[in-house]
Formats: sequence, structure tokens, C-alpha cells
Amino acid sequence: MTEQDAAEEETPPSDDVPEDVEVEAAPDDIDADDIDLDDVTGADEPAVEELVDRVAESDPEDVAQELAALRTRADSLESQVEALESETEELEDKLKRKQAEFQNYKKRMDERREEEKQRATEDLVTRILDVRDNLERALQQDEDTDIRSGVESTLRQLDDVLAAENVKVIDPEPGEDVDPTQHQVLARVESDEAAGSIADVHRPGYEMAEKVLREAQVTVSEE
Repeated sequence: MTEQDAAEEETPPSDDVPEDVEVEAAPDDIDADDIDLDDVTGADEPAVEELVDRVAESDPEDVAQELAALRTRADSLESQVEALESETEELEDKLKRKQAEFQNYKKRMDERREEEKQRATEDLVTRILDVRDNLERALQQDEDTDIRSGVESTLRQLDDVLAAENVKVIDPEPGEDVDPTQHQVLARVESDEAAGSIADVHRPGYEMAEKVLREAQVTVSEE
């Protein structure tokens, strides 16, 4: 035996893959050099590893039941979302219809109020025209005719028209206290009335439905 033969016999077995073992080649469309083992094994995805371990440790039947339950839950949630979307759309349509109905109602009410206002004004003017006709007839009398009674009658007629409209005369008596909301002080004069009280009424005022239309003009006794 030569020294070369002895060296070959003493060489330990090699760890290389035996020549008779075939290694499956990578697919033609994949470059083996581009394969990242971390991506394959998921070394950077602990959540995936945890899931894999959980599945591996669980009973296959339990895993299948859990997956089925999750699918059922997902289908139920999807159905609820669709139902809520449909309900939302329906409510939005109802809201739009209600808004349109309210606008139409508001328009009708405005028109009705305007019509009622015009009718009320027409009625008042019609009654005042009767008063005017009576005044005109009084003025058509002869100059020597005493028209005082006719004018007084016409004045009472006008007062009746105003009273029907809830119009009241503001005509304070001398000696009454001054009410700034109803009385307009024109001047301070000497009088027999108490100082600071009303001495005389220059022009009466009017109020309608507790709203002052025109203040009464008065003079006030000097202090």
C-alpha cells in the first residue's frame, strides 16, 4: 500500500450531499439568489409565528370550528353594515322630504298671513270710508246750518270703529302722574296741580293691544 492509498483510507467521511441525492432545483422564473429565508420563515413576523404555533398546538377540529365561527361573524357584521347603510339612506330621504314639506308649509302660512292682513286692512278701510262719507255730507250743508251734532255723531262712529280694532284712547286727567311709556312732556308750566304732575293734555294718545301707537302730549306742572 502506498502512502497515497493510506491517506485516502484515513480521510473522514464528508458532510457534503451524496452524489446520488438529487436536490430539487428552483423554478425557472425564480432566482434562488433573490430568496430571503427570513421572508420564507417569517422570522420578522412574530404575530404570524404566534398564529402558526397556536394552530399547530390546537386540535384541527377546533381550529375548523373557530374559522367557521369567524366566517359566520364576518358575514353577520357585513349584513349589519349593509342594513345600516340602507337605513341611513332611507332616513336621509325622509329628512329631505320633511324639509321640503316644511318649506312648503312655511310658504303657505306666510301667504295666508299676508292674505289675512290684507283682509283686515280692507275691512278697516271700508269702515273708515263710512266715517269719511258722513264728514263729507256734513261739510255739504249750508254754511248757516249747525253741523255740530252731525260731527259729534261722526266722531262717535269713528270711535266705534277704533274700539272694534281694540284701539283705546290715552287721555290722562290733570293731576295724574306722568307715565314715560304713554306720555310725551311738551313743557313745564305753572298750574294749580301738584308739582311734577300732569297740568293739561295737549293731544290724546292711542294704544292698540297694549302697544302704544302714539303717546299723549302733555304739559307738566312746575316744581
